[in-house]
Formats: sequence, structure tokens, C-alpha cells
Amino acid sequence: MSPSRSFKMALEKWENNEEIKIFREYLRIPTVHPDVDYTSCVEFLKRQASSLNLPVDVVYPAVQTKPVVIIKWLGSQPELSSIILNSHMDVVPVFPDKWTHDPFAADIDEEGRIFARGTQDMKSVGTQYLGAIRLLKSSGFQPKRTVYVTFVPDEETGGVLEMAEFVKTDNYKQMNVGFSLDEGATSASDVHHLFFAERLRWGLKLKVSGTSGHGSLLLPNTAGVKLNYVLNKLTEFRTSQVESMAKDSSLSSGDVTTVNLTQLSGGVQSNVVPPLFEAVFDMRIAITVDVVAFEKQIRDWCEEAGGGIDIDFFQKEPYIGPTKLDDSNPFWLAVKAAIDELGLKVHPIVCPGATDSRYIREKGTPAIGFSPIINTTMRIHDHDEFLQADVYLNGIEVYKKIIRNLAEV
Repeated sequence: MSPSRSFKMALEKWENNEEIKIFREYLRIPTVHPDVDYTSCVEFLKRQASSLNLPVDVVYPAVQTKPVVIIKWLGSQPELSSIILNSHMDVVPVFPDKWTHDPFAADIDEEGRIFARGTQDMKSVGTQYLGAIRLLKSSGFQPKRTVYVTFVPDEETGGVLEMAEFVKTDNYKQMNVGFSLDEGATSASDVHHLFFAERLRWGLKLKVSGTSGHGSLLLPNTAGVKLNYVLNKLTEFRTSQVESMAKDSSLSSGDVTTVNLTQLSGGVQSNVVPPLFEAVFDMRIAITVDVVAFEKQIRDWCEEAGGGIDIDFFQKEPYIGPTKLDDSNPFWLAVKAAIDELGLKVHPIVCPGATDSRYIREKGTPAIGFSPIINTTMRIHDHDEFLQADVYLNGIEVYKKIIRNLAEV
């Protein structure tokens, strides 16, 4: 058989697969920021719930433009705490001229790669959950615990009007959640990433005041000199984190604290020393850091610089304990048993970014982030995001085992 004939047959196999069809349909719904319209997405998910003969509810925790879709698979012992399988519907913006395929066409190439925004982050997971449930239902499996499949909006913008508010509602309280499974990360190797904790997100704005005047003078206590002092201290700390990772290969990016200057403003003219500079920093605090001492250190640096610095932590997430991966957590044991039975390689790490799991953990509920996407180039938030069809289908089988185990705890 000629190579072209072989490719054509493989392409037809993928294109005709019902699960791939569902996935591609989901990808073609442009739930892209900013100003996402979730109407078509909600209708799509309602149809999926109907095809599984499962009830679906749509709630609005904060505003009417940000729906949470909840598909319910009732357990035989509904009095037990439930399982949440969570994913988010939204995707980050695209730069179409940087893509080799239309980012919302879900094209498949001769290698079976499906190109679309959301293939890795994270529409794949949402429809893989549904595919796994389809297989379990067709086999006659009845979960002991009630399983909820939740699809939330606006995770990519921080989740402050979705999961953060959803966990405060009566709807969520009535779900009696005992464990949550959510997104992990794409792996370029055969080792799956598993998130058991997340760094704290802090945002810092410094308004640095100082002496102003003519640019030809060596004025005392200028805003520029003060800012330079603090910036040097934060840069030295940042360098220490880089050096820590270089010295210890076991550390991942989630194990250190990142500090990055992201915005800088001030000044009106090149020969005028301004009375004010403003600087904004993005910080992701490692879970091993004493946050009280860390904040005090920053405030001390600002005083050492000469004072006159307004310190605004405009975002400061509280410390949230990690999910335990030991015998005290029966849900982890269920996940681990599935992983071991499937022969998967898994590396538990602290998530270097942020997912909705932090809001679940803040309620005292164990949550794990997991992705079945392996041996795939990381394209999360990047151009030409893709997922190979066979990798996607294998992920359904992986979730089938994990969900079955969790539902039987």
C-alpha cells in the first residue's frame, strides 16, 4: 500500500470516529477571550448530556453571562460525598497569522494532529470525561458515588467570577463534594504530570514617590533611585531562585518563587526628574515560603530605599494546603491504583501556574490536576496548539479507569 493511501485511510479512521467528531465540534465553538459568549457552548453540552441520558443544570454564580454547566451521574449511594470532574470552557486569545491552520477549524493533518485552540488547554479533558462516562455506561457500570461533570467559564482570567463564586453557592453545597479532578499539563515525555498543590498568586504595585526637579541635577531621594534599590533586591531574590533550580535538578518551576516586573510607568519628559514611578510585579509564591516573613522583607526593602513608597498587594491569595498523596487520602489511593494498573508513569508536582483546584482545596476538599496528554509538544497558550487523535482517544481510556475507581471509593 502506498504511503498516501495509508495516510488517507488513517485520516478517514480519525474523521469517522464518533469521539473525535464530538471533540472537534467542541473545538469549533470559539469560546475565546475577551468577551466570551457561552451560548453555543452551553447548548453543545446540553446535547452531550442528553446523548448520555444524564440530567444537566446551568447555574450562574456571579453574573448571567458566565454559566456553570453541571452534568449529573447519580450514584447508587447518593448520601456519600460526590466526585467532581471539572474543566473550563474558555480558551485564551489567538494570533491567527501565527497559525498554520485556522485556530477554530479543528483541522486534522496526515499525522492525525488536530489543530485548534483548546486542544491541550483544556477542551480535550471535558469531552474525554464524557467519552469515558459513555464507555462506563455502555458496560453497565453504576457508580457508587454521584459523579458531577462541571464545565466552568473564565478560568483563563482567574476564575474570580466562576469557580471562586460557585464554591460559595447553595448549589455547590448541595453537591456534597468529596474530591475534585481537574486539569494537569501536557508532557513532552511519557511521564504524566499530576498537580497536588499550587503556588500562591500575588500581585504587587509600588507607587514610588521622590524628589522631582531638573534632569541635570543629582537630587536626593528621587523616585528612580528608590525604585532601583527595591528592584535590585527583588532581582537578587529572583536570581537566588534561578540558582536553586540550577543546583537541584529535582526542583520544578512550581517549587520556587517567581518574581517578574511586568509593568513600569512614570515620567513626562526626558529632562524632568519625575515625582512618581509605578511598578507592577507578578509573583508566584512557593508553598514552602513563610508568606508573612516574605511580605515583611518586601516592606523592609521599601523602607531601606528611603520610604515614601505606597505598597499595594492588589492580589494576595491565601496559603492553601496541598492535597495529601498518602494513605490518609482514599481518593488518591483510587487514582494511584488506576495509574498503577494502567502502567502509567506519573510525576507529582506543584502546579507552576494556577487552576480552579485552588478554590476547591480552599474549601478543605482534596483536588488533583491530571492530564493524559503525553509524548506531545507543549503548546498550551501557544500558536498551532494541537493534539494527536490517538493520544486523545487513549486519554478516554485512562479517564475511564480513573473515574471508575474514584466512583467506587
